[in-house]
Amino acid sequence: MITRLRYRPISSALLCATLCFATAALAQDANSTNTSKAAKAASSGEDEYPDLVEIDPFGGISLYGAVVAGLGTKMVDGGVGGVRFAVNPAKYFGIELWADYARANVEFQTSGGAVSGTPGIPAYSFGSRNFVFGLNPVLNLRPRGSKFQPYVTVGVMGVQFTPTSDAEQLARTPAYVSLFGAQHLNDNLQVGVNYGGGLKVHLSDHLGLRFDARGLWSRNGTFDLSNYANGTNVYIPAKDHLSGLQATVGLVFYLGQSKCPPMPAAPAPPPPLPTPTLSGAEGTICQGKPVTVHATLSGAPADHKLTYAWTLNGGAQSDATGPDFTFTPNNVGSFAVAVTVTDTTPPPPPLEKPKKFPERCWVQPPAIQPAAPVTASTTVTVNESQPTISSVAASPTELSCAANTSGAHSASLTASAQASACGGNLTYKWTVSEGTVTNDSSANATFDSSSVNFEGGAQAQTKTVTATLTVTDQNGKTATQNTNITVNCQPTFVRLDDVIFAKNNARVNNCGKRLLIDDAASRLASGDYDIVLVGHRDTDEEANLPRTRARRGHKAAEGNPLDEQRVLDAAAVLSGGTGTCGKVDPSRIKVDWVGTDQTSEPRPGQCGTSNTKERKGSETSEADKNRRVELYLVPHNSTSLPPAVKAIKPLPEADVKALACPH
Repeated sequence: MITRLRYRPISSALLCATLCFATAALAQDANSTNTSKAAKAASSGEDEYPDLVEIDPFGGISLYGAVVAGLGTKMVDGGVGGVRFAVNPAKYFGIELWADYARANVEFQTSGGAVSGTPGIPAYSFGSRNFVFGLNPVLNLRPRGSKFQPYVTVGVMGVQFTPTSDAEQLARTPAYVSLFGAQHLNDNLQVGVNYGGGLKVHLSDHLGLRFDARGLWSRNGTFDLSNYANGTNVYIPAKDHLSGLQATVGLVFYLGQSKCPPMPAAPAPPPPLPTPTLSGAEGTICQGKPVTVHATLSGAPADHKLTYAWTLNGGAQSDATGPDFTFTPNNVGSFAVAVTVTDTTPPPPPLEKPKKFPERCWVQPPAIQPAAPVTASTTVTVNESQPTISSVAASPTELSCAANTSGAHSASLTASAQASACGGNLTYKWTVSEGTVTNDSSANATFDSSSVNFEGGAQAQTKTVTATLTVTDQNGKTATQNTNITVNCQPTFVRLDDVIFAKNNARVNNCGKRLLIDDAASRLASGDYDIVLVGHRDTDEEANLPRTRARRGHKAAEGNPLDEQRVLDAAAVLSGGTGTCGKVDPSRIKVDWVGTDQTSEPRPGQCGTSNTKERKGSETSEADKNRRVELYLVPHNSTSLPPAVKAIKPLPEADVKALACPH
């Protein structure tokens, strides 16, 4: 599920303004190093401002993005207030503990479940407060004690999403429970991260201002509401994320004492040399062809003098003093190539103490040492060349068997192969462990799962088919790589011919009994199926059976719905257990009756509907075909039901048992 955030324009403007202000202050503070005030601070031996400990009460605004998922949760923008406590143990580094309280009422952009789109039903909203606490390392962009101190920070936090007591009480009222299903509304704690930056400004030694803008990112608070749609309930999908922005300003109370001024900047020592990267020995090297190995020092100072010393299999190569080394391998095997790079640039002179710098604060820097030499090595391997296959893939990687007609049955097989440096043109050959493949002599082929064999029955089955690509170059060298394709064969329901009835009648004739007993019941025994019966009546039939007198020992069918009684009579034929009826376990029979609904296509078969005799061998007439009970075999415990089923029900065993075995 993807969570997209939509900030109001003010949030971007606040963040931009804070960062621009911080950048300008950084430039101003950098320029101030040459002012008379900075010189005075250096001569006195004290920092310009003390700031070992900071206490920062603050306030501002809190903005939240809309979560475009589920019902579109949105926390209302509001005020925020809190306090930060920071310790700055290092020149550019601090640790900050903070907590704040934000007003963040919750709105749902749309209603939930069946309520969605219902006229007059509002989207749900409730009062909420966020209690946020966190721990952040702070990277100051100017040294401790600077008048203007831009900074950036990122840290961890916890967010207590807390509905107001009024919101919780209202959510549990019957009217709100009925409309929104939010009776479980409660506190919810989530963890997250925060990130941002700002600017601290000294107004005096121990008082200052702080401007801060930071983003908040955490798991979306669910408030103990449902995390999926269920009828008319409101819900918040779990595992989504929430982002927000806080823009605040606060007073800063600085604690601590002045320290020695920073040492004058010493001449920079030669930077450490980066480890050389050796290139040119990648891939296949051909025997008898020159190989050039190149040493690259990314980030090495451009004005420094570097010398290179190369070795081949441990032997010094006096003719190679630059970044390139070329040799010709005359045999198959491995060749060890190494280079040592030395910076021969003279180091700068030692730093001298300025005249007015306090003696107590002066620490003589150590003499600057030249950068240490760096070494890198690689192995040049000369092999009998062969082609390489960089990728073999199937798309999609899962297909359906032939019995699952709605699924995908073919996959594209794609490959990328390269001839070796000493090889030539490539030929391709695809093979599969089962199924068929077409266009098998090119880089791109097609696999068809229709011929993959599966056993019959009501159990789900899966097979893994291996597709193998063999690439051959003009020298006869080959490379082989496989990819797997999963073929799934899910059990499907089986529809049998409809049981057809005479007009305004629920009696199952002999042809219908054969369908139920000889076909449905016998096939039920050969697999893990349930029998599903769906009853219909035609628009020209009575809704209920005519009143009849009950026979002794049998249930009277007085006024029963016609479609229901047809289903019960068919179920009695299946499970009656005596005479001409079957002995199917009633628990394996599921039923439904849908009145005059004829959205499913009739399947009348060849049976007639006479009450007195059977018109065997004649097609059912147009007048008969909608007076029916649909007959299905559905895999046991399957959730995939025929589309004709509207409200599946277990068989009412007592009612069917009372019918005994219908004549």
